[in-house]
Amino acid sequence: MHIVKGAAAAAVAGIAIGLFAAGAADADTFVPLPGGDITRTLEDGTSVHVTLSGESANINPSMGGTPLHRNAWVSGHGEVNLTGGDADDPSTSTRVRPGYVVGCQVDLSDGVTLGVNGTASGSVSAGSDGRPSVSGSVTPGASADLTLTAGQARSLYVLDLESADDFGADSHDNRHSAKGGHNSVTWKDETIAVNGCGGYAQARAFVEVMVATPTVTGHVTLWGEPFGIG
Repeated sequence: MHIVKGAAAAAVAGIAIGLFAAGAADADTFVPLPGGDITRTLEDGTSVHVTLSGESANINPSMGGTPLHRNAWVSGHGEVNLTGGDADDPSTSTRVRPGYVVGCQVDLSDGVTLGVNGTASGSVSAGSDGRPSVSGSVTPGASADLTLTAGQARSLYVLDLESADDFGADSHDNRHSAKGGHNSVTWKDETIAVNGCGGYAQARAFVEVMVATPTVTGHVTLWGEPFGIG
């Protein structure tokens, strides 16, 4: 289950994702992860502080029971806090989108090319501004089953917030929005399942934040530590 906290709102959402380790032992393997933080200042002087805390992965034997399957449960807390500049302006808002990039025989330690749509495929590289960013087509919400072959990497989003659109149809969003200078999302035991990867599999958490003030819109991405899933 997801526990989502905002400046003036709270939401709860549920999702399935999947990670797994080939040849995993019978017992689960708990992997504590360091999380991290990053601070960037927008052009209007607003300081954006993004943190990733309480991060962990619990790697367990896959139901598939073959070297091509991996499975893991992941947990964490992503948060953004604004100070200075237009942080206190009533029209200032933030959007938080947490997720994971999962790769098969791809080194995720040097950055990931994360794009507007959220799914990355192929090689992994840092953006021109020096911070990792993801490209490709988006996978809305998380996926219970992710098929990867050697050299592929894909991003999965933790949130799948459902609501009705203007016509009454279901609408899905993988970002949590809030007014003001604080926004956060907590996720617990989300599953990541990978199939078809015959090589080394790796994953890495990210927290994407969009900040909109009266004069500027900024994007900040925080990356967690890469971890192996078999």
